[in-house]
Amino acid sequence: MDSETHDASADGQAARRAPLDGIRVLDLSRILAGPWCTQNLADLGADVIKIERPASGDDTRAWGPPFLKDGQGRDTEESAYYLSANRNKRSVEADMATPAGAALIRELATASDILVENFKVGGLAKYGLDYASLKALNPRLIYCSITGFGQDGPYAARPGYDFMIQGLGGLMSITGERDDLPGGGPQKAGVAVTDIVTGMYATVAILAALQERQRSGLGQHLDIALLDSHVALLANQNSNYFHSGVAPRRAGNAHQNVVPYQVFAARDGHLIVATGNESQYRAYCAAIGAPELGDDPRFATNRLRIRNRDELVGLLSAIMLQGRRDDWIDKLEAAGVPCGPINDIAQAFAHPQAVARQLRRDLPHPAGGVAAVTASPLRFSDTPVAYRRAPPLLGQHTEEVLREVLGKSVDEIAAFKQALASR
Repeated sequence: MDSETHDASADGQAARRAPLDGIRVLDLSRILAGPWCTQNLADLGADVIKIERPASGDDTRAWGPPFLKDGQGRDTEESAYYLSANRNKRSVEADMATPAGAALIRELATASDILVENFKVGGLAKYGLDYASLKALNPRLIYCSITGFGQDGPYAARPGYDFMIQGLGGLMSITGERDDLPGGGPQKAGVAVTDIVTGMYATVAILAALQERQRSGLGQHLDIALLDSHVALLANQNSNYFHSGVAPRRAGNAHQNVVPYQVFAARDGHLIVATGNESQYRAYCAAIGAPELGDDPRFATNRLRIRNRDELVGLLSAIMLQGRRDDWIDKLEAAGVPCGPINDIAQAFAHPQAVARQLRRDLPHPAGGVAAVTASPLRFSDTPVAYRRAPPLLGQHTEEVLREVLGKSVDEIAAFKQALASR
């Protein structure tokens, strides 16, 4: 599937193709971690073929409301959740539990560069769709398995879900207000961060395996686990534990290693202040009319500010309560102090920078409405992400893929669709 050729543009110059143009991905995943990975690959130009169960498809199609509205403003069967992770893909209905469905998926695997799946460990072997079986058919296949706990270890056979992993893996122990304060206690993140970061790590691994295949000519099996990815996500908090021997605890909206780096209440709302170095701290103190705190020997260095955190934060909080949120932001921005409001999602998309960067994209949908999607954060100077397709309807491209990718005849396609309908 690799290609070195280039298209010619109207001006005679060689047009640079999308980074993954010519790469085919067979997507056997559902929910979020796997589809997030394959959406990344689709955004980069890969032809992603999403295999879905007949009649129901990806579980998240039903995870609503809200649902996509059609051209007349009526709810469709496409949930907003599903729309978030499946653009630029083609959907094929196939039942791997039937001989015909499994055979079709094996055919597609032989014509693909990458396969992504998130079934339980060993769950695809009975259909002949495990790595060993497909490697024998296509040694160049890069086969990415996404599971809760990985392919080995005592928990390998257990299912894993984002919420559960956030608790088991430590994130909830450091997220939320302190236990001794109102509202204290463990708190999950407001989005499925474990699924998202696992999808991102899977994307990185696949791209690296593609590069390695350029040298060896061979594919390989990638073992990507939610738990592994989640623990890696804890970053400096892990390092804090390694080098202190003490597990970090919840600190609410305060930073564990930098002070002041937190939320402050103003007279009419809240704002974030993030002083990352000594000059920013002193500029902050001057901007809020308390330059003496910048030179106070109790708070002269970040090490001292952490030691005397409660005393300093008490003093700063009393000052911040005296002013209005936007007035503080204006003063701090003028002083070069990192700060900002706490927006809801509607306000975030209305922010002038979000508007300028076109972080919302509206794609025509085959149901007649418009599918609003979030722009990819991957920005390329010469091969930009193209928003080619709205998230597909269930089975929308079955006939197209069988004809174009596998070269099936009209009669063969009709026979497959008949078998699908009579299952």
